[in-house]
Amino acid sequence: MRPDRPIDAPPLRLTELIAIALGGMVGGGIFTVLGLGVATIGVWTPLAIALGGAVAALAAYSYVKLALYFRDEGATYAFFKLSFPGHDFAAALIGWWVVFGYIATIALYAFTFASYAIAPFSDDDTLRRVVAIAVIAAFAGINIWSTRGMGRIEDLMVYSKIVILLIVAGVLWGNARASLPDLAGPDPALPLFGIVTIAAVTFVAYEGFQLVIHAMGEMTAPEKNIPRAIYTAVALATLVYVVIAIGAVLAIPFADIIANQEHALAAGAGDILGPIGTQLVIAGALLATMSAISGTLFGASRLMSVIARDGFFPARLEKRRSGIPRTAVLTMAGFAALLILIGDLRLILEFGSITFLLVSILMAWANHVHRGKTGAHPAMTLLSIFGLSTGAVLILIFEARHAPAQLAFVLALYAALSFGARLYTRLR
Repeated sequence: MRPDRPIDAPPLRLTELIAIALGGMVGGGIFTVLGLGVATIGVWTPLAIALGGAVAALAAYSYVKLALYFRDEGATYAFFKLSFPGHDFAAALIGWWVVFGYIATIALYAFTFASYAIAPFSDDDTLRRVVAIAVIAAFAGINIWSTRGMGRIEDLMVYSKIVILLIVAGVLWGNARASLPDLAGPDPALPLFGIVTIAAVTFVAYEGFQLVIHAMGEMTAPEKNIPRAIYTAVALATLVYVVIAIGAVLAIPFADIIANQEHALAAGAGDILGPIGTQLVIAGALLATMSAISGTLFGASRLMSVIARDGFFPARLEKRRSGIPRTAVLTMAGFAALLILIGDLRLILEFGSITFLLVSILMAWANHVHRGKTGAHPAMTLLSIFGLSTGAVLILIFEARHAPAQLAFVLALYAALSFGARLYTRLR
C-alpha cells in the first residue's frame, strides 16, 4: 500500500528518482568487477558486463510491472506477499534476507569509501573503519534531515560521478595501447561459458534500481516516473560500465588490472595523466560510494518500515515522522557500522549478491503468474526467469569452485536469518 506523502514534503522529481537508482547501482562494483573479469575472460570483459546489464534489464521489467500493479513501496517483499498470500514465513524470510543484504551493501560501500579516502596518506586499518562508520553516520543524518535535501544531494553526487567516470573512460580510450581486435588475437576463441559466468557475477553491480520503488509514497505520477527512472538508470549504468571497461582493457595492461583489482582505474589513469589522473579516479570512487550509501539507506529503510508494519520486525521500526522512517534509518546505519567493526565484508557482500539474483527470479515468476493483470508479455517473463535462473546457477558454481569457504559462510548466514524470520512469524 502506498503511504500518504506529508503535505509539507515536496515530491521527488524524476531526476532525483534516477539519481536514487543510479546511486545504488554505480557504487563500488565497477572498481572490483574489472579485475575479476579480465583475469577470467580477458578482452571479452566488456561484452560480459554488457550482458550483465541485459539480464538486469530483464529483472527491471518484472519489478516495473509489479510496482505499477500492486502500488506498494515494499517492493520485493510486498510483491511476493501480495502475489502468494498465506505464506507468511516465506514473505518474512524474503524481507529479512533483502534487508540484511542492503545493510551488508551499505557497509561494504562505506568501507570502500574509507579505503579511497585515506589511500593518499595512510593504510591504517583502524582509521579506515573509523572513516567508514563516520560516512554512514553522515548520510544517516542527511536521510533523517529531509527527503528533498537527500534527493538534491544525491543528484549532485550521482551526476558528478557519472561525468568523472566518463572523463576517465575518455582519457583511457584516447591513450589506447591497442585495438580490441588486436588484443583478441588473429584467431579469437569465444569463451562463451566464461562470458556468461562473468555476466552473472557482474549482475550484482546493477543492484539498486529497485530502490526507486521504495520511494513510491514520495513521488508524483508513479505510473510514469517508476518505469522512466528504472529503465533510464539501468541503461545509464550499463553504458557507464561498458565504456569504462573498454577504456580499461584498451589502455591498461591486463597484468596491472588483475594485480590492482579495484585500484586498477586509479593506477591506469595515474600512468597516463600522473597524480591528476589518480585523484580524478579517487574522486569518482568517493562520489560513487557516497551516493550508493545514501540511495541504499534511503530505500532500504522504507522497506524495513513496511516489513515492521506487517509484524515481521519490531513495531518501533514502522514509525515515521514527516514521512521519514527515522528509527529504521538509524537501525540500518547501526547494523552497517557493526558489520564494519567485525570485518570480512566481502563475504557478506556475496550474500547480498546471491540474494538479489534469487529474489529477482521470484519477482520474474510473480510477474509471469500475474501477467494478465500486470500486462507483461509471456515471452518476456519466461526469458526473465530463464536468464536470471541461469545467472544464479552460474554464480553458485563459480563460488563453489573459487571460494567454497565463502559459499559456506553465505549458507550459514541464510540459516541464521531464517531463524529470525521464523521467530517473528510465530510471534506475529
